[in-house]
Amino acid sequence: MTPIPAYLPAAWRHRISAWWQSRIPLTDTLTLNQGNIYIVPTRAGLMFLLTVALLLVASINYQLGLGYLLTFLLAGAGFMSMLITHGTLRGLTLHLRAPASVFAGEPAVLEAVLTAPARGLAGRPGRARWGIGLSVDDSDAGWAWVDVPAGAQATATVSFVPIGRGLHPVPTLRLQTPFPLGLFRAWTVWRPAAKVLAYPRPETPCAPLPVSRSARGDPTGTRRVGGDETEGVRNWQRGDPLNQIVWKKSVRALETGGDLVSRDTSVAAHRELWLDDQQAGLSGIEQRLSRLAAWAIAAERAGADYGLRLGGREWPPAHGASHHRQVLEALALWS
Repeated sequence: MTPIPAYLPAAWRHRISAWWQSRIPLTDTLTLNQGNIYIVPTRAGLMFLLTVALLLVASINYQLGLGYLLTFLLAGAGFMSMLITHGTLRGLTLHLRAPASVFAGEPAVLEAVLTAPARGLAGRPGRARWGIGLSVDDSDAGWAWVDVPAGAQATATVSFVPIGRGLHPVPTLRLQTPFPLGLFRAWTVWRPAAKVLAYPRPETPCAPLPVSRSARGDPTGTRRVGGDETEGVRNWQRGDPLNQIVWKKSVRALETGGDLVSRDTSVAAHRELWLDDQQAGLSGIEQRLSRLAAWAIAAERAGADYGLRLGGREWPPAHGASHHRQVLEALALWS
């Protein structure tokens, strides 16, 4: 958070903050040093400084030896508190893990790894860092507080919500600490270079899936994907579950010297489903993309081979995590 006076108009504060943050380079790994750590007194710190100043004036006015002693003891404690507060952040290395893709309107989780050096100044052993908070700048989502052991790592997790689909830059993050006495607050501003991909928000409730067709292109073999419908029966094979065995037909087959009979539910292996934006039945592009995203999720759960037709481009039918991600990315980045 930039130290911009609150009495300025909001538009001015926004412009000043944007100009100041634009001077900070984009990076997913940041090492903190004197050049990027800022420190100011807290409200308690200002009251502490005022108290010390009043004690000093009273000691001078009344020539109190014990007053001088108390004043300089408090001043020394405050000065050491300032050094420790600044040193809590100095030397830390911040690294942002690659954020996972989410659907628009869902929280995108950001994991920042804080690493404390094993060695300090002049080769001295490193020390633990206590009371470090991470938050999304200009957000009311709250702080994630962690302690970093000496020469080790700790992970702080925060989140933000991408409103629409597409690539969203990771918002500016803020790291701060009031340790040890809360008299001073040291902080830094971090602008990660990573981006979060937001898929279209799936339509709820999901509309019925389009009709799937035979992989050989036979229009007579069409039907909807899903449910427990079966294409037929086949001979039992080792590994078939018991609930797939057709017991009536199996008894008849065994009586004539045959084998057990199992249901043939290999719909995904023989059927193909095309998700076409022209068949989505909606006028707005965002509504169509939302419906296509819901269809892609339903088709993947059903184990069907499904392809995507969008704006004259085609993604061939397939299934699996890689194909599912490819389809959702195409929907997210479509323009």
